[in-house]
Amino acid sequence: MENNNLSKHHYFYSVGLSYKKADAEVRGKFSLDAKAKTRLLEQAKSEGIESLIVTSTCNRTEIYGFAEHPFQLIKLICENSLGTVEEFQKVGFVYKNQEAINHMFRVGTGLDSQILGDFEIISQVKTSFAESRSFGLINTFLDRLINAVIQASKRIKNETEISSGATSVSFASVQYIIRNVENISSKNILLFGTGKIGRNTCENLVKHTKNEHITLINRTKDKAEKLAGKLNLIVKDYSELHLELQKADIVVVATGAQNPTVDKAILNLKKPLLILDLSIPKNVNEDVKDLDGVTLIHMDHLAQMTDETLEKRKSHIPAAEAIIEETKEEFVNWTKARKFAPTINALKEKLNAIKNSELNFQSKKISNFNEEQAEIISARIIQKITTHFANHLKDDNTMVDESIEWIEKVFQIEAR
Repeated sequence: MENNNLSKHHYFYSVGLSYKKADAEVRGKFSLDAKAKTRLLEQAKSEGIESLIVTSTCNRTEIYGFAEHPFQLIKLICENSLGTVEEFQKVGFVYKNQEAINHMFRVGTGLDSQILGDFEIISQVKTSFAESRSFGLINTFLDRLINAVIQASKRIKNETEISSGATSVSFASVQYIIRNVENISSKNILLFGTGKIGRNTCENLVKHTKNEHITLINRTKDKAEKLAGKLNLIVKDYSELHLELQKADIVVVATGAQNPTVDKAILNLKKPLLILDLSIPKNVNEDVKDLDGVTLIHMDHLAQMTDETLEKRKSHIPAAEAIIEETKEEFVNWTKARKFAPTINALKEKLNAIKNSELNFQSKKISNFNEEQAEIISARIIQKITTHFANHLKDDNTMVDESIEWIEKVFQIEAR
């Protein structure tokens, strides 16, 4: 796709990193919390970047936006996270123009998710879209693109079964517990962190384990109490975390802290303990594995678990890709039309000016000149000529910039 926005020196980029090349530790360094995202948007605005959105989830941190050079966007990520440019160069990606558009469609429709068909990302894209809009960082192109991605995501969810079956990191964690822990219903389970993943995991635990010994702890106690009230669970104060860890047989950590909250120093164990860390950045220090009887499982391991559900989902990839191609084609046609519309309008004005001059000349030269009929015929000819030019510019094989330049030069027009 040729650039048709901002200026000839700006291009549409997607820059970032994801689970594909960056492990959980590296992704944690580049993760952006709410405050960091706000700082990034403010910095982008102050540096003259006109349009972008930023997403940061447990699996990816990415920017989609316009810049003269992708380093402008990479710099925004690095300066607002704990990641460095050197680390980014090892695991990051840069896509430009059409490749960036393709990537955005695959991410937004769940085809690029760590767990195929996971549609949580589209809600995060919508949130990022709203945040950028509040800063005035959404131009017409990005507005149209994001809405096209949302439309494709909705169609794929409704018209295919790529998201069928319960498969997510939270569900995979419960599957792991059920498969690896005997007498699960009698075990003491501690859930630390009641954000989105924590809530989902908790609901799956209650539903699939029939366990009545689940305790919730959250830094903000009222959030844990709200969830516990729905599921009839126990809530403890954050100050009691070290005590509850001693009682637990299974600990699920799903907090949003930037540094580890559980390490071997806080554990005083006299029995085996299974810890599942569903946090990005990691919230359980690797040193817990030094203790006898401790098993630490991170979400990356859970996401790699394959089952029949994921295999069934793969069969729906072609149908999903067909929907993406259809929606993307509509978007690309719109971008082309938007690019050459000013030239076609200028051409039409020029031809009308020629027509008016010629009709005026002929009306004076020819007696009984039928100006009304001549007006109708010439208007139809102009319409056919401009349609031919428009169809040429829409063609996939057309070099749009060169053709526009040629049309403007031949007809001595300037698009506005």
